[in-house]
Amino acid sequence: MAYECLLYEVKDRIATLTLNRPERLNALGGTLREDLYDAIVKVSQDDDIRAVVITGAGRGFCSGGDVKNMSERDKAGTGSPMREKIAPSRDITIMAMRDCPKPIIAAVNGAAAGAGFNLALACDMRIASSAAKFSQAFVKRGLHPDWGGTWFLPRLVGTAKACELIFTADSIDAAEAYRLGIVNAVVAPEELMNKSYELAKKIASGPPIAIRLAKRAIYHNQDCDLRAGLEYETYAQNTCRETEDSKEGVKAFMEKRAPNFQGR
Repeated sequence: MAYECLLYEVKDRIATLTLNRPERLNALGGTLREDLYDAIVKVSQDDDIRAVVITGAGRGFCSGGDVKNMSERDKAGTGSPMREKIAPSRDITIMAMRDCPKPIIAAVNGAAAGAGFNLALACDMRIASSAAKFSQAFVKRGLHPDWGGTWFLPRLVGTAKACELIFTADSIDAAEAYRLGIVNAVVAPEELMNKSYELAKKIASGPPIAIRLAKRAIYHNQDCDLRAGLEYETYAQNTCRETEDSKEGVKAFMEKRAPNFQGR
């Protein structure tokens, strides 16, 4: 399927979703919100895909909401219809990413501002170009964070630092984002996609059922007590023990070779 504002490519069991509004620094306008949601649902349902990389076309990752479009709509008196205000696409997109059984890597190639920052936070891992910048820019426009920022950011950097970043809208560079634990690695701009695919390929070579259950457990266990976490781990482990991949993993260990996981 061709999208208007998103490039969709699958290779080596890795889906690459490229936000494609470079003239607006990939701001979430046009059909980009809908395109991204549809693509996330699509990769979730494709058993041949084992990992996902999200990046931006041009020099930005995602500049957040399309402020120019907001201004045009305000001047024209054509604000969002009530349907969009009650059930905005940003909510279903973030939930689709969290529910996606495939690990999602953000390859942050440039500015990640406002909802663009939070889109990156909604991914499971983040690799940043040394040229990347991060900002919770909402208060500069008199707005409140959306796309999950007030949920994701405190869990990564702590409450006090999250308050500082959200209340001031200060921009931080990739090195500071790494120091705060927001990104997994910082690399030279020309190495960003290679590094992101290296991580994606390593994940794609693993057992997809075990990784799917592990992703679910990691997020499930952030919001439950230890007993509930242990019970879920027991369920997941027993499920994995019944798979062909588990038997292949044991066999490969005994034969001193790399396993060939089939997702069964």
